[in-house]
Amino acid sequence: MDSPPNLETVYQAVFSLYNNTNPTEPGKASLWLGELQRSIFAWQIADEMLHQRRNIESCYFAAQTMRTKIQLSFHELPQEAHTSLRDSLMEHISQINEHTNSAIVTQLCLALADLALQMSSWQKPVVDLINRFGGNAANLWPLLEIMTVLPEEVNSRSLRLGDNHREHIVHELNANADTVTEFLKMCLKNSGDNLQIQVTILRCFTSWITIHAIPLKSVPSSDVFMYALEVLSNQSVSQLHETATDCICVILQALGEDSNTNRDSDNEISVQLQQLQLCLFTSVMNLEQPYHLSVAYEDMEKSINYCRIFTELAETFLDIMVTGTEGSEDGKQHYAIQILDLVLKCVGHHDYEVAQITFNLWYRLSEVLYQKNSDDLNAVFRPRIERLISALCRHCQMEPDHLGLVEEGGGGEEFADFRNRVSDLIKDVVFVVGSSHCFRQMFSSLTGGPGPQGQPIHTPTWDSTEAALFIMQAVAKNILPEENDVVPRVVQDILNLPENTHIAVRYTSILLLGELCEWLDRHPQLLERVLNFLLYCLNQRGLGSAASGALLSICTACPLHMTTHFSGLLQIARSLDNFAISNDAAIGLLKGVSIILAKLSHEEIIPAITELCRFQASSLWTLLSNRRQIERGTKTDPVIWLDRLAAIFKHTNPQIDDPNKPHPCESVLTEMCWPVLSNVCETYQQDVRVMERCCRCIRFAVRCVGKHSTQLLEPIVTQIVRLYTVHKHSCFLYLGSILVDEYATDSECVLLNMLQAFIGPTFEILEPEDGLKNHPDTVDDLFRLCARFLQRAPIPLLCSLAIGSIVDCAIMACSLDHRDANSSVMKFFYDLLHSGRSYKDRSDYTIRRQLVQNILKEKGQTLVIKLLHASVFELSSYMLSDVADVIIELTRNADLMSKWLEEAIKTMPSQNAGGALTATPEQLLEFHCIITRSETPKAVTNALRNFARLYR
Repeated sequence: MDSPPNLETVYQAVFSLYNNTNPTEPGKASLWLGELQRSIFAWQIADEMLHQRRNIESCYFAAQTMRTKIQLSFHELPQEAHTSLRDSLMEHISQINEHTNSAIVTQLCLALADLALQMSSWQKPVVDLINRFGGNAANLWPLLEIMTVLPEEVNSRSLRLGDNHREHIVHELNANADTVTEFLKMCLKNSGDNLQIQVTILRCFTSWITIHAIPLKSVPSSDVFMYALEVLSNQSVSQLHETATDCICVILQALGEDSNTNRDSDNEISVQLQQLQLCLFTSVMNLEQPYHLSVAYEDMEKSINYCRIFTELAETFLDIMVTGTEGSEDGKQHYAIQILDLVLKCVGHHDYEVAQITFNLWYRLSEVLYQKNSDDLNAVFRPRIERLISALCRHCQMEPDHLGLVEEGGGGEEFADFRNRVSDLIKDVVFVVGSSHCFRQMFSSLTGGPGPQGQPIHTPTWDSTEAALFIMQAVAKNILPEENDVVPRVVQDILNLPENTHIAVRYTSILLLGELCEWLDRHPQLLERVLNFLLYCLNQRGLGSAASGALLSICTACPLHMTTHFSGLLQIARSLDNFAISNDAAIGLLKGVSIILAKLSHEEIIPAITELCRFQASSLWTLLSNRRQIERGTKTDPVIWLDRLAAIFKHTNPQIDDPNKPHPCESVLTEMCWPVLSNVCETYQQDVRVMERCCRCIRFAVRCVGKHSTQLLEPIVTQIVRLYTVHKHSCFLYLGSILVDEYATDSECVLLNMLQAFIGPTFEILEPEDGLKNHPDTVDDLFRLCARFLQRAPIPLLCSLAIGSIVDCAIMACSLDHRDANSSVMKFFYDLLHSGRSYKDRSDYTIRRQLVQNILKEKGQTLVIKLLHASVFELSSYMLSDVADVIIELTRNADLMSKWLEEAIKTMPSQNAGGALTATPEQLLEFHCIITRSETPKAVTNALRNFARLYR
């Protein structure tokens, strides 16, 4: 947008966005308004619209625009304009009344809060705001909202405050804690029955506690804290109850952080902190009765709130209750352990949504106990883990009148997801009670035997049986293979299930057999019966996928025993399309068959893989002949057959004793599979999805056969280069990297010509503005290909005419915030630098080193500047470890790197957009010293993260 639009045009666009009945007009208006918001003219236009206050829609657009500009484009304003912007916003906020739309209020308050945080010349924003608005009852609502969002925005990732300025802000907030506390006390006293004010008071107190601006020691005497407990002790309205819950949970989280940081050398905590812990513990434990009332009144929202608080209290005291019990001289349990009993009452709630709130607590407890590795400690917590598992088993029961599988019916996916989380949790905690004990306990409930305390158990119903089997399959892989008491009886019972057994019981029984695969490897006498049972289940609607998964697990765990059953497996593979299973399940079966096929003798593999591949290849030939329109997920979709063929080659890894003998899979690839794959590429060359799957299939075929398929290299290269020139599918670049990896040592000339042919079309799509951002897959695959050259044939690439352009492109791509693409770029630079100093005993070492040094002399300074700016301003923190690998390689040239880094640091801004100092000279010098002296990527990663925080 080159010039400011007419204000009436803006109003018309806003009206069209919200009110135009023509379905295309709101989209056009949204695009135009978005362009306006990104322009520098948005500041003045938004301010004018807020002054005019014509209607709700235009005011909201203007407020949201103002907030967005301050948050993301504050650098556009000169510092001398900050004061007038502040005064204008305060004027807008002073016009707010009880009838103002709450969304507009939120945007304006966020705008002013973000301005206060970034405007370094505004010294006392909290005091100024309270003095300006605190005396007017009509302004309490927006003032409370500002006081709430101000601490919340301190750690906003959108505001580039920098660590130094952020630390200064937190210090200022701490200094104003008493003022804010008194202000909230006054608001609470005068709130009357105003629910909105009461909720906002609690939210405000919570946000100040979150960033530790209000010290914890003052919490017990705080009127707001007492009010939150009062709200929770009564059956208050839901919104207020939930806000009070958030407040108490944040206080408990802060207590947990203080407990972990304020320990002395003897791991003791101060008396004052102990008193605070006891006070909060007692206050929360007193909420047990209100919880039971919420259950009695069937108030789910409040039950969830209480469960959150109890769970948070338990997590806060987790380390204390474990170490306190462990270190007790008289063997007494720490008083905090009783909170687990209260949490278990929540786990026993009739709705599983309440129970799953507690899951993270049990994960953490299991981690602590596992690290302690103490039988005595496990014995203390064992009864509670047993109760947990029993309660979870009950929650996993399906409705007695449910007819199908878990996922089928209303809410089935959510319930299935919950059961999967239960399974994961039990796998983590079961060591406390022992897998065998858990298995036996569940088996006892299956057979109607006595319960854990000896009480009689009624004859199990199908839903309780299924739930017990589900818990058993979660721990089955931990059962010792030598177990000969319970597991054989369970397996026999499953194999003898009557025909009329509920389908869910049969389904879970099949899953259990799959999980017992390692046990079956030690009991091969049962394999034939199990395989027959699973083969029968493959034909049963709804059971096929589970049966195929179980077969895959058994093939993977028992490959040697399964070779005698290979003919049966091959028969299953022939009949895949007769089974009622998904394509993923069919691929799983082919994977299992291929794993066993690889264990056969060389002579047996050839006819077996030929037959296995023939059906997939012939189906592809049929599609190529008929040229039917693709219907995804049906047999007309070539992807189905390509994925199956890929699975066969991926998992057929025969032992090759003599590398000079023909590979057993060579003929099936060259004579049967490559011709059809080549034709697929020609026929479906415009369809990127099919091309990606075809390249993937060729990749696994080449990996399987290796150098024995060298005769296919030139045909493959010729075809993919021609197709890439036309369609630029990045999967061809990826396939090229596989070819380099396999054939570079023998065919580097062919492969270098391939790379040079790829470069031109690739740069055509990457060079335009946003080309790198719009084509991350191409960036990823291009530099993966180049990195493979540096690993396998470095000198041909380093001597090529294209290397300069490739390095320039990689330097530009350093700032690409895309995980895979950026990782490949960094791997390319690492391999480039590493190739100049690796394998010193090889004859080409000197020339490699010289070629890399020539590149660094020309582009090293630019590379270091780009890496530093990308690390600070562009890349996510988790991506910096890849950058660190490159920097460590650069530091091998110590003198050059020291100079390059010094120049790069000089290019960093000395102030942020608000005029605050970013980094002190001492911090800059410290960063330079750490980087140049670091010997490990981890040290560099930490230094980059700390340095980036000075500017973010």
